[in-house]
Amino acid sequence: MKILSCEFNIDTACVELRFTDGSMILIDCTAVENEVTDNVYQRSELDWLIYNDPAAYADLILNGDPEIYLKAVTEYKNID
Repeated sequence: MKILSCEFNIDTACVELRFTDGSMILIDCTAVENEVTDNVYQRSELDWLIYNDPAAYADLILNGDPEIYLKAVTEYKNID
């Protein structure tokens, strides 16, 4: 089973994966953010992936550990 397409659907707020056998996986991005993020910086990191590389986002959510990823890539900046 191969992926035909992977894209973010702004109307449903889901990353949609379509496969050659006609099946489809929808990842509810809002639910994922509510579950794995603690702050706006982490949400920003996931949002960047969603809009710029939805395939990498889908891989992270389905096969990786988003909490470890977010700890590694999130930069916190003080507002002074």
